[in-house]
Amino acid sequence: MATEAIVLPVDGPHGTRDVRISSPSRVLWPDLGITKLDLATYLATVGTAFLAANGDRPLALQRFSNGIDGDQFFSKNPPKGAPEYVRSVTVVYPSARSHPQLVLDEPAAAVWAAQMNTVVFHPWPSRAGNSDNPDQLRIDLDPQPGTDFDDAIPAALELRSVLAEAGLDAFLKTSGNRGLHVFAPIEPLREFLDVRHAVIAAARELERRMPDRVTTAWWKEERGEKVFVDFNQANRDRTMAGAYSPRALAHAPVSCPIEWDELENADPRAFTVLTVPERLATTGDPWARMHDKPGTIDVLLGWWERDLAAGLGELPFPPDYPKMPGEPPRVQPSRARKTD
Repeated sequence: MATEAIVLPVDGPHGTRDVRISSPSRVLWPDLGITKLDLATYLATVGTAFLAANGDRPLALQRFSNGIDGDQFFSKNPPKGAPEYVRSVTVVYPSARSHPQLVLDEPAAAVWAAQMNTVVFHPWPSRAGNSDNPDQLRIDLDPQPGTDFDDAIPAALELRSVLAEAGLDAFLKTSGNRGLHVFAPIEPLREFLDVRHAVIAAARELERRMPDRVTTAWWKEERGEKVFVDFNQANRDRTMAGAYSPRALAHAPVSCPIEWDELENADPRAFTVLTVPERLATTGDPWARMHDKPGTIDVLLGWWERDLAAGLGELPFPPDYPKMPGEPPRVQPSRARKTD
């Protein structure tokens, strides 16, 4: 019995590759009727910009076996039967365990990932050839309950000023949900813990300038109606949706790079799998020159040392991390008080 399948030609640096798409009519986003073939076509269309942002990096695939409302799981290493143009690199996880992790190098590899029911792509902030040293400083501005995207806008603008004072050029994208992601290209000279400390230093400086609107409080019960600066996204093996990656939300949003002068009037719901290809063709890629002039985190690490001397120490790590030097007790404050 014949099975439903098509072959999608995908252009790339090594010519055109034919990528087989099984079940092309499978609906991934039920509210809009967007199919697996639609997703594959989207990735082929935006492939150059997508790979510029996410290629040559260790990558995790967030896969959905039956559309965004179905079961999901993460793939980190290449599954059996991956094509020869999909490679892996050995990385070290927080547990100190080493393991191969996927790397995508061309648009056909992204389309193959769609064939594997991938919806969200999660790239590391480091390159495959130097996975221990990030070449991006990433800061996640996450509006808490009672706040929304509009509250993240002034925080992002002020954060841009903070990073500029530290000698860094900031680039911007929507998260694909309610928040904003601010990236700064850096020379890959420092390991993850140093970059985390640089992010904390920037976050604390932003909080000083906007104390009523921004928080670095790790525990949700302490954040209030503010924008949380999620410093733990800077840790090893912690990732966020990549630029031009779709998100598993009903309106098929995309985590979309935007120019700073677009921010104040931006509507994150306008950037979707259906609209971003035309946007790219019309306006170009705001991140095209991100890595032309990388900076360093030296100034931010100076701020970190200054804050340490003032009594501001390490902040909590994610719960699955080993206990880290200088880390405060990993228990939410209300429970700690009850224990006392």
